[in-house]
Amino acid sequence: MEQGPARERDFRHWSGVGFSRYNHWDKKYLSRVFRIKLRASSKETHRAMKLTAKIPVLIALAALLGASTGCNQLKSRDQINKGVAAFKNAQYEEAVSHFQTAVALDPKSANAKLYLATSYSYQVVPNLKTPENLAVAQKALDGFNEVLAKNANDLTALKQVATIYRNIGKLDLSKQYEQRVVDLSPNDSEAFYTIGTLDWMTEHYNNTVPILAADGLTDNGEGNVKMTKGACAKIQVANKALVDDAIKSLSRAVELNPTYDDAMQYLQLSYRSKANVDCGNEAARRVDMTSADEWVQKAIGARKVNEQKKEAKVGGGVTM
Repeated sequence: MEQGPARERDFRHWSGVGFSRYNHWDKKYLSRVFRIKLRASSKETHRAMKLTAKIPVLIALAALLGASTGCNQLKSRDQINKGVAAFKNAQYEEAVSHFQTAVALDPKSANAKLYLATSYSYQVVPNLKTPENLAVAQKALDGFNEVLAKNANDLTALKQVATIYRNIGKLDLSKQYEQRVVDLSPNDSEAFYTIGTLDWMTEHYNNTVPILAADGLTDNGEGNVKMTKGACAKIQVANKALVDDAIKSLSRAVELNPTYDDAMQYLQLSYRSKANVDCGNEAARRVDMTSADEWVQKAIGARKVNEQKKEAKVGGGVTM
């Protein structure tokens, strides 16, 4: 069919039938245009309706998710409370179960993870190196290391890791973690005390005892004047730095806590170890033994003071 003016001229000469054809074509054209626009409008309306319909659903899902998360956090806190109650009653396995559930409900809960690791650590039997005991120790270490991965300066986690390593006989690692505690908390008397005891345990059990045993001796705590020159040399090489560090750390613990009787007890033991290091020097050995005896008396006096404080705190005895 022709388009434009030619088509209009034909239309002018046509009869009513021709007009009817033009009119029919025009209706068809308008109808087609209308249908196209209608479809376009319908699609836009449909898309708008779909988007409008999605918005309330998304809002509802977000609200539901938030409510679910909040609900899980409340349930997690409830499990933490139950775990703490079990822990206080020394029911450590039950505490572990509650804290495991708390972590499952709220994986972001740092407290739940810390309490879970602590509950494992309390089940570690000191100096027992069975596979079962070491497995429990590793679970505790894994838990505390997860805490430390997020906060390397968490003092509670550092102290617990140090304790676990000490309990499974890894004294060097234990000392490393206690040193980190001291670096972060330089007035922590307990940390200095622990470092001193670790030094003494290492030099005494790992070095002195086997060296003297090879000489046919046991440590008499008075300098072992009968040890051979060979044993003397070995003890000096193995123990001098450890003994010096033990005395330094324990003395610092007493400076921070003047009635720290446990630290005083290990000081007297460390001076006895120093008497071993000073083998071959009788004058130095006697000075060491005098220092050891003085710390024994100081420890006795400090213990009496501490006991008196405890009695005063509870009211001085039994009330009728």
